[in-house]
Amino acid sequence: MASSMRSLFSDHSRYVESFRRFLNNSTEHQCMQEFLDNELPGIIARIGDKKSEIKILSIGGGAEFVAKSSNLENIKFAWHKETSSEYKNRIMEKKELQKWDFIHMIQMLYYVQDIPATLKFFHSLLGTNAKILIIVVSGTSGWDKLWKKYGSRLPRDDLCQYITATDLTQMLDALGIKYECHDLPSTMDISDCFIDDNENGALLWDFLTETCNFNTTAPPDLKAEITKALQEPEFSVKKDGKVLFNNNLSFIVVEA
Repeated sequence: MASSMRSLFSDHSRYVESFRRFLNNSTEHQCMQEFLDNELPGIIARIGDKKSEIKILSIGGGAEFVAKSSNLENIKFAWHKETSSEYKNRIMEKKELQKWDFIHMIQMLYYVQDIPATLKFFHSLLGTNAKILIIVVSGTSGWDKLWKKYGSRLPRDDLCQYITATDLTQMLDALGIKYECHDLPSTMDISDCFIDDNENGALLWDFLTETCNFNTTAPPDLKAEITKALQEPEFSVKKDGKVLFNNNLSFIVVEA
């Protein structure tokens, strides 16, 4: 790895912009909204059977999706703006182990250092008939292949881990925790990545590799290798002149 390569997380503004480009070029939000609109109301209804109120805890991002989901108009939300570790430390210090009916973790477990311990802790906070909803990239996604093939040659940052639903379900199995896993298709249009001097493509490259200014700092052989790989069927499909990266998501519903 060339010494000039550095993690995308080292440049906050660059990360934010590359993430925005990812959202603009992917069906990430549409995929999430489809699940939350079609499946979440039923999950909430089963949790809320014979309960006068449902206590919901949002861990990490995603509050806007759940709060705006259809058929949840009668649910009141109170958001705790802190990291999962901050929340855990606070309630452990105060010994306020409140039980929750529904906990959701949307695209945030990548940023947790001890994932099994985190899963075990929040599972212990579930009340009777309660659920945890976890959303992460699927083990069938292009992300899984990208991280496994090239992760060791890209700059790493302690802020983020390479994990997929396959990793999480293995952890849940080891903990003896019951769950259901649903996969939904999602894509990211990476066509601009293969156009020289394309700003949108450059930012998508950064997001894909979690590398700041990947186009100008990556060793030529590494860039050429990933460029070729991303156009292969295990990573992407070509449709209507576009290259669509496999961004499949998994929705894991954990049982109390």
